[in-house]
Amino acid sequence: MMIGILKTTYHSIKPYSTKDGSEVRELMHPNQHGNLNQSLAEATVPEGGTTFFHRHIVSEEIYHIKEGKGIMTLGDEIFEVTAGDTICILPGTPHKIFNTGPTPLRILCCCAPAYSHEDTQLIT
Repeated sequence: MMIGILKTTYHSIKPYSTKDGSEVRELMHPNQHGNLNQSLAEATVPEGGTTFFHRHIVSEEIYHIKEGKGIMTLGDEIFEVTAGDTICILPGTPHKIFNTGPTPLRILCCCAPAYSHEDTQLIT
């Protein structure tokens, strides 16, 4: 069985707004790129911005903070995050992140199974 090359180029991917309110570039997603089980995106939260409190019912999500700093709410826990930190968000766990820094907060987000709007529930 021959496997094709699954490769994307950052600057060719147009960002869009997700259900949680962040700007996202889907770096690799089954619906767009042909991979099978997971997605990788870069989320950007502007200075002073926050994502909406939300959860994913099925997907496990990992955040890796690329640039910036913020305050992460993960279930009942609230803690600081900064570039180099990695956080695992288990399915069903409410979460949001607030940018406390002077620059955009950039986060790599990996979801397995892949991110979907249908799996994302906003919490009011």
